[in-house]
Amino acid sequence: MHALFEEAGKFMAGRILSEAESSAQVELDSGKRVKVKAAHVLLKFEKPAPAELVREAQAVAATIELPLAWEFAPEDEFGFADLARDYFSANATLAEQAGALFALYEAPHYFRRAGKGRFKKAPAEILQQALAGIEKKRLIQEQIAAWAEQLGRGECPQPIREQLYKILFRPDKNAPEYKAVVDASRATHKAPLDLLTQAGAIDSPYQFHWKRFLFDNFPKGTAFPAVTAPQPPADLPLAPVEAYSIDDSQTTEIDDALSVQGLGTGTVTLGIHIAAPGLAIAPGSPIDQLGRNRLSTVYMPGYKITMLPDEVVQIYTLDEGRANPAVSLYVTIDEATLEITGTETKLERVPVAVNLRHDQLDHIVTEAWLADPSIQVDNTPQPLLDRREQLSFLYRLAQKLKAQREAVRGKPETFNRPDYNFRLAGNDGAEPTGSETVSITTRKRGAPLDLIVAEAAIVANSTWGGLLAEHGVPGIYRSQASLAPGMKVRMGTKALPHAGIGVKSYAWATSPLRRYVDLVNQWQIIACVRHGKTAALAAPFKPKDADLFSIISSFDAAYGAYNGYQAGMERFWTLQYLRQNGITEIDATVFKEGPGGSFLVRADELPLVLPVLGAQGLPRGARVRVKLGEIDDITLDVNGTLVARLDDPADAGDDGPLPEPEDEGENEDDGDAMAGPIAIAVDVNEAEAPAPAN
Repeated sequence: MHALFEEAGKFMAGRILSEAESSAQVELDSGKRVKVKAAHVLLKFEKPAPAELVREAQAVAATIELPLAWEFAPEDEFGFADLARDYFSANATLAEQAGALFALYEAPHYFRRAGKGRFKKAPAEILQQALAGIEKKRLIQEQIAAWAEQLGRGECPQPIREQLYKILFRPDKNAPEYKAVVDASRATHKAPLDLLTQAGAIDSPYQFHWKRFLFDNFPKGTAFPAVTAPQPPADLPLAPVEAYSIDDSQTTEIDDALSVQGLGTGTVTLGIHIAAPGLAIAPGSPIDQLGRNRLSTVYMPGYKITMLPDEVVQIYTLDEGRANPAVSLYVTIDEATLEITGTETKLERVPVAVNLRHDQLDHIVTEAWLADPSIQVDNTPQPLLDRREQLSFLYRLAQKLKAQREAVRGKPETFNRPDYNFRLAGNDGAEPTGSETVSITTRKRGAPLDLIVAEAAIVANSTWGGLLAEHGVPGIYRSQASLAPGMKVRMGTKALPHAGIGVKSYAWATSPLRRYVDLVNQWQIIACVRHGKTAALAAPFKPKDADLFSIISSFDAAYGAYNGYQAGMERFWTLQYLRQNGITEIDATVFKEGPGGSFLVRADELPLVLPVLGAQGLPRGARVRVKLGEIDDITLDVNGTLVARLDDPADAGDDGPLPEPEDEGENEDDGDAMAGPIAIAVDVNEAEAPAPAN
């Protein structure tokens, strides 16, 4: 005796070895013996052999027309043998009965299972919906197959082109566009990005990077909604100073300016004046929400996305010829010893006499020019000449402050690589297309104007960080426990030391037009100035405020993404510079061991790090000549091959410039955003990146 039974959704047949009331022992054709519940046995038969019955039943099932079977089926519950007799004949064969069972079981949209070989026909309206769904699925599958075939031929269907970034970076794995790419990728044995590139889905490498960034960070676009810019308080006193800013020519969000009073009197007062949008923008207001959503201005060569709407920036930026609101830190200094003897913070309007542009003045404002009044440089602007004595004093002060911080750090700061400035010809601030001609120029890190502004920023941020702590007002601080390798800079609400800078506490507060944490800290500082000892009660953010921790978390993520994009775009334009200038070989310095047995080298005259084959065994700092390989504008990759070693292996004195390993990525002394365009190196995983270019 044989049995046809159902087991875990599958139909099997075998010889019955033994049988009890509730179960049977059945031997399958494979020789395997299974215990089958009596409720699962659907047919018992003597002939034919089990395997033969299954084959015949499957053939019969394929011939059954389900719409016709549905018409024949009774309205009430029925068994498969009943339907077989109605469909075939009153004497339906064993194979026809089993075939009906298989057909019914595989058509749940026509027949609902009611247990042990019994079924009930689906209502007509439900059946129509199910059939429509099946037809839709069939058409979608055909569309997926057609799209996959097109991709395999090197053609990109428009629906896939429109979903490019979603498919690659945030896919809906149930979407037909995604499934088509997956199918084509498997069929062609190509990675999805390579497949889509070869199919022409990416019209422009630059647009690919730009739109991917927008997709991840600005899915609703970069335009601001219409807002009403808040006006500053009308009762702010006018500061009795002539301030001046020092920025790059492309800077439009001028956050900071300096003033000097009392030269020659023995006591000098340095004014560090920071634009004060916090005097009018209220926490929780619509404009605050715009800033909190963006968290920082985004910089890239030739373009930027501002944190705040332009109409707000224009009210508070410290443009020359205007007296705009500022939070001013006045630092009293002994002119002879250059020691700081006192500080005071004021809320006021600060007249700005001139906006100095260091990219136009760095060749004039050298150490020698500042030290020797007899040195004259042709075409020196009069506003610069008028402030020569002040700048000379500020440079001496900056050197003193830097030396004091280095003493606290326990080691000097190393800036032996230049900063790089990118300019796109004819861009004029419009969104780049990627086809512009790029120029790359260098600036020596720690140049006099840079150092002046950077040290002023550190004085302001460390002083105001201490002011917040003194008043019990929470702020957003940056801290670093030590200079040990791997000891990263952290953001938190406690006034902890920053070993990398060499200060007791450090709170970003000098870029409120460009960084949201600076705006938050400015609100807290304003509360300290206005309310003194009761500032903790009046400040917008209270101790252990959950909002502060949320801001820190969001800012860290956004700032990292923005800096990463700037780094990527600087690498993109560096690669374009190589191509546009026909550069096929570069001089470089061995940096460290890289992936796949290669070594990473840093170009001597460009912001570029790349893996080089053939440099194995060369020491860190070895200078080499490298032949460049093919440039990939999508992955931003370029490889190199060692051509020759340029230095003397026995003479360490001609090695290339490299920072000390523990200093890499932690040079925050000039990274505060007062100095203007300091490019983020694209080649170092920086724990503390310098401020992006304006």
